[in-house]
Amino acid sequence: MNRLGFDNDKYLQMQSALIRERIDKFGGKLYLEFGGKLFDDYHASRVLPGFHPDSKITMLLQLKDQAEIVIVINSADIEKNKVRGDLGITYDLDVLRLIDAFRGNGLYVGSVVLTRYQGQPAADAFQARLEALGIRVYRHYPIPGYPSDIATIVSDEGYGINDYIETSRSLVVVTAPGPGSGKMATCLSQLYHENKRGIQAGYAKFETFPIWNLPLKHPVNLAYEAATADLNDVNMIDPFHLEAYGETTVNYNRDVEIFPVLNAMFQKIYGESPYKSPTDMGVNMAGNCIIDDEAVRAAANQEIIRRYYAALCDERTGLGSPETTYKIKLLIQQAGISEEDRPVIAAALAKEAATGEPAMAIELNDGRILTGKTSTLMGSASAMLLNALKASAEIPDETLLMSREVIEPIMELKTGHLGNHNPRLHTDEILIALAICAVNDPVAKKAMDQLPALKNCEAHSTVMLSQVDVNTFRKLGIHLTCEPKHQTKKLFHK
Repeated sequence: MNRLGFDNDKYLQMQSALIRERIDKFGGKLYLEFGGKLFDDYHASRVLPGFHPDSKITMLLQLKDQAEIVIVINSADIEKNKVRGDLGITYDLDVLRLIDAFRGNGLYVGSVVLTRYQGQPAADAFQARLEALGIRVYRHYPIPGYPSDIATIVSDEGYGINDYIETSRSLVVVTAPGPGSGKMATCLSQLYHENKRGIQAGYAKFETFPIWNLPLKHPVNLAYEAATADLNDVNMIDPFHLEAYGETTVNYNRDVEIFPVLNAMFQKIYGESPYKSPTDMGVNMAGNCIIDDEAVRAAANQEIIRRYYAALCDERTGLGSPETTYKIKLLIQQAGISEEDRPVIAAALAKEAATGEPAMAIELNDGRILTGKTSTLMGSASAMLLNALKASAEIPDETLLMSREVIEPIMELKTGHLGNHNPRLHTDEILIALAICAVNDPVAKKAMDQLPALKNCEAHSTVMLSQVDVNTFRKLGIHLTCEPKHQTKKLFHK
């Protein structure tokens, strides 16, 4: 369990060398599209065990004196309050978080771009908020016939209607809170505007997934399809690369569709295109840094199953569609896996059947599976968490880490003074109580010290958990899935 499958140091060296080479290729200015997540690419760290979530920012810091950041966000995502799944915050709030994070690392954030702007009220409100904070905001608009009508797109009626983004540095890093935000279109629009102003500029893409030199149906690439199923992304063989070099490589549909546009733009700018394929555009050495393919395959298969259960829960709450769920189910079939490959699911369901109450199961990094049941004092998530800490610390199962005298006053506070109807302790409340007990109780302290050991463990709940519990497991690094059902039949759930 928890085997390393990826050499992060090798990745940093190879990736940074390739980026520097690409910068040298274009004189004057380079627009570098950063796909995925810059600071906390937890998807990459889950499917490539050993990948550090902050690897991209580590490389970017080596170029911070010549780099500026442009953050793009799809106006439609603002309007529908799209949530970043791994952090539980909306995309617009993540833009503010990213700006703070970039600035905290000494990186210059030049502006924010609202893409696909069509007068959305929420986008207008967000722009006003950003401008009140002193951040420059630009608007880009939908283009009729995009991406097939190249003549219109590469014209004053296409990219020409977009705001020109004022930049001041030679390396412009274009990033976003999540996929489908319009990063590539923003870069291409800027190349068009720069050319009109007589400024030579180039483009390159820093995208981790799909990994071009892994097989099309490798679990890592299938996991990327599962992660972007709501965007209708599909991995495919790069036909341009196959024709130009006779080499089979993997890309995805949006890059393949947009390549003729990019190719036509470069031909207008330089007289010829520096790229023969979408794969050529990329700077991705991740596939060269996999050191244990079996470990990577196992991790990616787990991610596909997790994405499936997340889609089921989104569909249950009205945040997702049956189409997305069905697409991921097909990916599960393509990967040749099933729910049985996630042992915590069967363990949790068996515990629920035995107790008649919601239950949870967790698989520790040594392979042991433990469960937690619902009681009068705490929910199954809290019970499971305490059981996992006791097992990791080799504390006997019958040992009480905290007495009723500690728990009951908290329950009374919740129901008697704070207006809560559910007296059971959530995971964050249990951990706070355990931390207080650990001050004078060495056994409780021993259990608390095992919290880091729960990172990368797999867990499953037979009901959808509250956001409080979901956030606690996320912070602990526990990979959670839930059955798509609520604990009660109420219409309102928190």
